[in-house]
Amino acid sequence: MEYSDIPYMNRDIESLAPNQIVRIKEEVLKADTLWVIAPEYNFSYPGVLKNLLDWLSRPLKENDFSSGTAIRMKKVTISGVNGKSAAGGVRKKLTELLKRIKMELMETPQTGVALTSEAFKTGKMDLSQTDIDALNQQLDEFLKFIGE
Repeated sequence: MEYSDIPYMNRDIESLAPNQIVRIKEEVLKADTLWVIAPEYNFSYPGVLKNLLDWLSRPLKENDFSSGTAIRMKKVTISGVNGKSAAGGVRKKLTELLKRIKMELMETPQTGVALTSEAFKTGKMDLSQTDIDALNQQLDEFLKFIGE
């Protein structure tokens, strides 16, 4: 999902939802589930991801919280990428946030990929067999979680 061009969440423009927001909400409403895969910045999520989740957590009908949101009770799982911490910080913060905005989170397993210093230099991420196995296990568990 492309969301790098969305404006900052702002109550002043919320009722006139920009086209990018309308498009993204429609995409999310059509999706059965979401898998959030995030890099870790300063032990947390990137601002652009938080902004997206802020927009998606707003009511479908202006000021009508009983109308639901595009993501309320949407089943979701989390993975992350960083250095030695294997994205533990972003996964913890996303766990808190996704629960708060009433998503149905599969808390475990979560996959954290620890990038090597070489990956930071080259900008290329190579998954180890251990990472691939962990992602496959997470996928298997997520399919069970969503009843597939």
